[in-house]
Amino acid sequence: MQQHILYSIIVVCLNSGQRLCDTIESILNQTYGDYEVIVKDGGSSDGSVERLMEVCDDKRIRVHTGKDTGIYDAMNQAVGLARGEYYLFLNTGDSFYDETVLDKITSEIKWRRENDKNPDVIYGNLYHKALQSVIYAAPEINDFTCYRNVPCHQTCIYHRSLFDTRGYRPEYNVRADYEHFLWCYYERKAHIYYIPVVIAAYEGGGYSETRENRKRSARQHREIVVRYMGRRKADKYRLIMLLTLAPLRSAMADSRHLSAMYNRIKTFIYKKSGGHAGPGKNGGLL
Repeated sequence: MQQHILYSIIVVCLNSGQRLCDTIESILNQTYGDYEVIVKDGGSSDGSVERLMEVCDDKRIRVHTGKDTGIYDAMNQAVGLARGEYYLFLNTGDSFYDETVLDKITSEIKWRRENDKNPDVIYGNLYHKALQSVIYAAPEINDFTCYRNVPCHQTCIYHRSLFDTRGYRPEYNVRADYEHFLWCYYERKAHIYYIPVVIAAYEGGGYSETRENRKRSARQHREIVVRYMGRRKADKYRLIMLLTLAPLRSAMADSRHLSAMYNRIKTFIYKKSGGHAGPGKNGGLL
């Protein structure tokens, strides 16, 4: 009989060097231990996977090496190997924010099951290493949040049922995690809950942040929101973003000098608005 595992923590890599060991060590340092680690390696030639197995001798780590077409295909392959009830995806170079993250998430899942509904998605906040500031997630998911402020995949814990019928869509090579979150919300009607915890420390400077991929991201974002919200609603939210100086606010959020101040203001507004994040309720405009 297969032993129950609560979490499958999925890490995809390709020639990641020491960053792979750093990410895995942050997982192994968790005070909560009911998890497995699935490392999906695309065929590294830098010795990083061999080094990992030398310094991290833990039976909870399983390494699968094989070709993939990119990060989302690699994630999907890892999902096919996962045995946990919940999935969490960390990129190499990212880490858990501290050693108690899984304990806090587990307490939230337990409390929800006892007092509410079984959670399909738990999400929280992100620490951006390059900007040296915490990026706070919107405490409520609604249409405008889905347009503007979907939490990144490093801070989302998904129930395995949300990957039973389909995984990430690799054709969205920059935005597949975003598309999957909207699918969970709109089509699967997932029970999604915010937890006021910093879950992951994000390395920054990743694949999606290059100039070329920012353009692809904008095109894919438009296609995805029209698909799930309809053209009229997508156009309305696009206009709201333009009228509220979204490009300027994005520049502030991406600035190492201004990001911390910007996120403190955003968090204050979230709290004042009672956790609401829709247009007309100030939280959603940030």
